[in-house]
Amino acid sequence: MSVSKLVKMVKFNNGHVYPSLGLGTWQATATVDESGQQAVYEAVKSAIDIGYRHIDGAYIYNNEKAVGRAIKDKIKEGAITRDDMYITSKLWNDKHEPELVQTTLKDTLKDLGLDHVDLYLIHWPFSQIKDSDDNLVGIDIPITETWKAMEGCVKAGLTKSIGLSNFNIRQVKAILEVATIKPVVNQVESHPYLTQKKLKEFCDKNDIRLTAYGPLGSPKRSWADQDELAVLEEPVVKKIAENHKKTAAQILIKFQLQRGLLVIPKSANPERQKLNMDVWDFELSEDEIKELEFLDKNIRYFPFISAKDLKEYPFHEEA
Repeated sequence: MSVSKLVKMVKFNNGHVYPSLGLGTWQATATVDESGQQAVYEAVKSAIDIGYRHIDGAYIYNNEKAVGRAIKDKIKEGAITRDDMYITSKLWNDKHEPELVQTTLKDTLKDLGLDHVDLYLIHWPFSQIKDSDDNLVGIDIPITETWKAMEGCVKAGLTKSIGLSNFNIRQVKAILEVATIKPVVNQVESHPYLTQKKLKEFCDKNDIRLTAYGPLGSPKRSWADQDELAVLEEPVVKKIAENHKKTAAQILIKFQLQRGLLVIPKSANPERQKLNMDVWDFELSEDEIKELEFLDKNIRYFPFISAKDLKEYPFHEEA
């Protein structure tokens, strides 16, 4: 049995299914030059060989051509078919004007070399453009108008499903009030220091799945503080890992899967990719889940501070 067959599939509110564990490609390499793109290409190829079928990307990651090339080459090799793969991309903040949404997705599809993605998300709940001094400034485009254009992407066959990313409860409610096609997911930062309990309860009630990004705390992100609390070094996580003879990363991934979240750990290292996938032969106990949930400190590793003065900045509110 291939590893990919072990991955639990989850059903979205529109009937489509998706692998619960995927590969994140944000900052899969620190550079986007030729060597960086090659590293992304190799990372996606190795992930597919290991059994990953869910690849999470975004326009702003500036690596979708490399991702698409890797998928194309693995299809050519006969390792996979297009139907085996579940590809996610995201609409960036400067493309929220309704007339730009389909055009932007078509640009992503051109880079990926695909005729559709499986899931397309609004990356953040606010609009930004760069001014003449290259500073990011907010622009007032109602997110509900952007959502209606996202629905148009489904109707045009450019994506099978649509969803949200980094939306708080109030913002998800605003979408639900106008949606004729419901969002299937809300992709948010989540780990034991940020369990997103209230947001999860709200989304569960509305049949919207949460996807956890940064589930390992993203220790290699450029703005990481050497003195910060690192969830991978958390003693409770290490104790549970020792109990199960697993790594701390495997415990953090399993924590989200057992809570019913999709999870997209990022790694360009084939050995770590294998370890991150090797989470199907054990279960955390209810007490262990509670221990991990008790660690919640509302710590965000991805606060997007440069956007904190925007009207729709999502993190001034608890969820």
